[in-house]
Amino acid sequence: MTETIFNPFESEEITPPFSEHWETKRRLAQAIRELSEVLVTSTPSIEDMNDIAERLELQARQFAKSPRLYGQMAFQSDGHHGTRGEVNHELNALAGWSNPLSPGLNMWIEGDKAYGTVTCGWAYEGPPGHIHGGFVAAIFDQFMGMAQMMGKQPGMTGRLTTRYHRPTPLNVELTLEAWLESVEGRKTQMQAEMRNGDEVTATCEALFIRPKDGLGLRDMDKAAESSA
Repeated sequence: MTETIFNPFESEEITPPFSEHWETKRRLAQAIRELSEVLVTSTPSIEDMNDIAERLELQARQFAKSPRLYGQMAFQSDGHHGTRGEVNHELNALAGWSNPLSPGLNMWIEGDKAYGTVTCGWAYEGPPGHIHGGFVAAIFDQFMGMAQMMGKQPGMTGRLTTRYHRPTPLNVELTLEAWLESVEGRKTQMQAEMRNGDEVTATCEALFIRPKDGLGLRDMDKAAESSA
């Protein structure tokens, strides 16, 4: 029987969670995102804020008593949380559905182009009413890092050049598009743009370089196999 290879980038539809664990953690992550949004936009009294902080601190201490795994490799090696791709799909800092830091970057490949959507709320504000430029660059880095799969020679980011054409607004769905420029040996060149509707807000050029010894994932795969 042929094993199905997990690929969360086959279509625009968000891939379902691997297990009930991740399904519940996605719900919790979304609640924390909502809490962050409320925190940076609300003006309760000092008394109310101290009361909320005390309750959250208590909850965090209780939460920390549960069994813990540190890092994606630990989750994969545990053998109960899915493949490397499935774990990354949940915990990645920019596109992990179970990571409350993630703005919810959705990405997929169609033909010879990659596409994406993302909406950044008030927690990502830099210039008034607009996304911090560092988050724009980080979104490009993650998105283009996925898109380089089209070149079949994935590597690590060697250079990322972001051009900011105009401020990128908060609280609107932004679209991304990327395409392959060239693949030469271990080097992959990519181009991408970010749009608000028909308006280009930023563009990016990226160079990805595959390390001579690969991406260092072989040991992770061996660890997962030995724990299965």
